[in-house]
Amino acid sequence: MENNKRTYFITGGGTGGHIYPAVAVADELLRNENTEKIYYVGNPNNLEAGIVADKNYEFLPVISSGMPRKLSFKLISWTCRMICAWLKCCLYIKKYKPDVIFGTGGYVSAPVLLAGMTMKIPFVMHDCDANPGLVTRKLAPYAKSVSIAFEEAKNKLNNKNCYINGNPIRNKFKTLTKDQARKDLNLENKLTICIMGGSQGAKKINDAAIEILKTLSKDFNTQIIFQTGKKNFENVINKLSEIYPEYKDDKNIIIKPYFEDMVTVLKACDIAVSRAGSLSISELCASSIAPIFIPYPYAAADHQRKNAKCMVKSEAGLYLEDADTNPESLLKMIKELIQNPEMLANIQKNSLKLAKFDGVEKIVEQINN
Repeated sequence: MENNKRTYFITGGGTGGHIYPAVAVADELLRNENTEKIYYVGNPNNLEAGIVADKNYEFLPVISSGMPRKLSFKLISWTCRMICAWLKCCLYIKKYKPDVIFGTGGYVSAPVLLAGMTMKIPFVMHDCDANPGLVTRKLAPYAKSVSIAFEEAKNKLNNKNCYINGNPIRNKFKTLTKDQARKDLNLENKLTICIMGGSQGAKKINDAAIEILKTLSKDFNTQIIFQTGKKNFENVINKLSEIYPEYKDDKNIIIKPYFEDMVTVLKACDIAVSRAGSLSISELCASSIAPIFIPYPYAAADHQRKNAKCMVKSEAGLYLEDADTNPESLLKMIKELIQNPEMLANIQKNSLKLAKFDGVEKIVEQINN
């Protein structure tokens, strides 16, 4: 009897924006009865190795790194490393015989997708940014199809099978209510603000937020959930203890270096101060939040600014440059939303309109076509 079950290679790593969409798709494929086996190909020294360790698919290690932009000895050693990675991926393909490869871009996926081209294994790509990354742009013409999160990306990719699916997001975003999220965090049912700079934190955002926490709590009676980032937490607490020593007794304020469960945090909030990574944007939209975007100014190909400006164009967020971020400018923007309920509701509505709750299912369907 013929076995029609399929084996998949999933690849993407380095940052959460590459890893979490890849993992969401791998998890969905795993639930499919026609899936035989899933292998995740990634860098053993990166974040993906730890995340995949808890999953029911096998991790295949490949050492890869970003390409040096200048002609130097580093470029020569990088080229040698990439050739070794490509050869290793060719051997993985020969051994495990995947039917399809799915990659989320970035340097980690490059040798896997190139090996797929060499060994004539079809591959599907997903790119989460309005300005697609280098690997996606270069390899898109050879892909069976490409999935994108932003319509603006379509014109920058040479592939006629391009689908706008949004980013794959966790199922809990569909099911958790705002009331339940607030109860889970021991918060009251009133206006709540999330301030975050990603898992690593953002010093510029943190420094501005420290100065305005007391005002937001005492003068406007809002609740604030503040994710500082692990490396910045101690510094934030020390400064806050000087400015507002009573913060520990203020029930309106929750401060942590990192929240494992960001779904509950975001679903509890009305306003968010955030960087503009594509996955963060997808999760903010799915939470019907009014975001104030402060893009990371040194992001590759300036993709965060482009992501944020796409949201502003859709009237689904406000925009503040990192260089212009200080306590006064940040407070002014937050006050604008607090004091204009109609404006707040309109941005939240437009944000929710852009949410793509079926991204994972659509991508899996695309992979299996």
